[in-house]
Amino acid sequence: MRGYAGKILEVDLSTGNIKEIRIEEEILRQYIGGRGLAAKILWDRLGDRWEEIDPLGPENLLLALTGPLTGFAPGGRICISGKSPQSNGMIGSTIGGEFPVELKCAGYDGIIFTGAAEKPVYLLIKDSDVEIKDASHIWGKGARETVLTLVREARREFESRSRSRGLWKEPSMIYIGPAGERLCRVAAVTSKWAHAAGYGGYGAVMGSKKLKAVLVKGTGPLPDVFNPEGTLEYADKIVKATLKLDFFRRWGTGAAGYTVGAELSAEPVLNWQEEWHDEKSFGVDKFETFWVKRFWGDFGCAITCLKLAVIDSGPFKGAITDNPDYENQAYLGTNLGIFKPEGNIYLTALADELGFCGIQVGNLLAFAAELYQRGILTKDDLEGIELEWGNTKAFADLLRMIAERRGIGDILAEGTYRAALKISRLKSVDATAYAVTSKGIAIGAHGMRSGKDYPHYVSYSCSVQGGDHTSVAYIPLEHGSSELRAILYDSGVLCWFNFFSPEAQEHLWGLLEAVTGWKITPEEWLNVIARRILHIQRAMLLLGGPDLKWNPKVHDDVPRRWYEPLTKGPHSGKALDKSKMQEAVKEYYRVVGWDENGVPASEELKRLELDSVDKKLEQIRQSLK
Repeated sequence: MRGYAGKILEVDLSTGNIKEIRIEEEILRQYIGGRGLAAKILWDRLGDRWEEIDPLGPENLLLALTGPLTGFAPGGRICISGKSPQSNGMIGSTIGGEFPVELKCAGYDGIIFTGAAEKPVYLLIKDSDVEIKDASHIWGKGARETVLTLVREARREFESRSRSRGLWKEPSMIYIGPAGERLCRVAAVTSKWAHAAGYGGYGAVMGSKKLKAVLVKGTGPLPDVFNPEGTLEYADKIVKATLKLDFFRRWGTGAAGYTVGAELSAEPVLNWQEEWHDEKSFGVDKFETFWVKRFWGDFGCAITCLKLAVIDSGPFKGAITDNPDYENQAYLGTNLGIFKPEGNIYLTALADELGFCGIQVGNLLAFAAELYQRGILTKDDLEGIELEWGNTKAFADLLRMIAERRGIGDILAEGTYRAALKISRLKSVDATAYAVTSKGIAIGAHGMRSGKDYPHYVSYSCSVQGGDHTSVAYIPLEHGSSELRAILYDSGVLCWFNFFSPEAQEHLWGLLEAVTGWKITPEEWLNVIARRILHIQRAMLLLGGPDLKWNPKVHDDVPRRWYEPLTKGPHSGKALDKSKMQEAVKEYYRVVGWDENGVPASEELKRLELDSVDKKLEQIRQSLK
């Protein structure tokens, strides 16, 4: 096997047992790695009782998986997965950084965590030396203290073990903050201070297992490849194609905080009550004044779209974070009525420190603010917080309440959709009308009413990852924005920002063959491999449970808000059409291989040799008749 280390660590946190397992080459070719391999592992181990598995119980698995292109394609990423405490399905949530490259250089393609520890622990990996260590002293600590403390500890330990090697560079790590420890369903798995795998709520899964962090230092080489010269050639072509995206390199996605609203009318404003704004105070040139590092890329990244932002004076002094990308600008900015960079940078830094996903918690904060606007939540409910739009301090106070599960924060920590159900019962109103989610997951900050941004009618309604804007359903299936293409990036595992260029996308197939030796054509990917992964994810989403299940006839839809016309901007009056939505959903069912009720068709599953999935879904088919 080329491109793979050939081993996966399996760590039983209940017993402390650690072992190495191997995956057959046939399985790797069928599922590749990352998101695809996660689907296979989860189905094989939990599929027969998926609907009974509590995502926050010890039976759930937590997976951290690389792919064959990790370390060879520009931009190192790792895929975090398991049964999602948000959707009750499975999400492939990726995160950038050096962690996956270090893991492969330590000799592992990934880690499977089972069970749950009795007390807080972290895992320390140095090549083949793997140890579960006590984390009681950092349980409850935020991002900065966690990172600094564990890096110091690991370096001291490496130096004491290998004195002849002198000073050690810091290990890479993934970890959780207080939000994950308290099982907030909008908690992220974090890397560095500000990178996060947020979709899916896997920070809460780590917290449920009492797993504070995973640190790794690999001193070996990356795995052998099938064709070294070809690997270098294709990687070089991809880098050169990426370097042509000059605007993206200079500004990153943070350039969109103004333009998606002002030019496309597709940015969330005040909990999606509007999608247009013309606030020039939120332009990228205003954010630029806070940058202290202009080009920052993860391992091997050519695009270097990251920027480091610091506030060194004023009421928000001390905030430090990646310059908010577009999603954080939108969800922790415009959607909260905040149109000044300082407030947005501060809330982003605070979300990082507490261990939240900026998208999920930003969606949640705006949901709470609209309930306050409409008198459904009161100042008393919020322990004195006046949750007015644009009030950065009030939103910061509510962030802390949610992280501590204090007062109303305990309900909100369940995520927007579940909180809406609970508040509906408590207040005798339909709070779900203000929940902008899909399958329990907050929708990415790209609206559909204007028709000018990239999502289309089926994008969120039919995605197996719910509201994930990086994995949207799309017709035609071969389109570069299709979920089937996203599965390739998430299984590879690599950063899709380096493949915005059609030229880079074409070279990806050559790189995959040069690394692995497998000649996988775009047609085989589209019709076989990606479909296999997609159908397993769809099956797990439909099975759901134990607390929530999704009915395709009801939930293959967009939030009700998007059927309400926009009232501001050049696209005022536009809204989605319900009948067109229903037609598009039925068409997507047909082309992707699902039956008229949105269940993967029996003949399709048998074609892909997914007989166990077919058998399990029969109960769903019967219930929808």
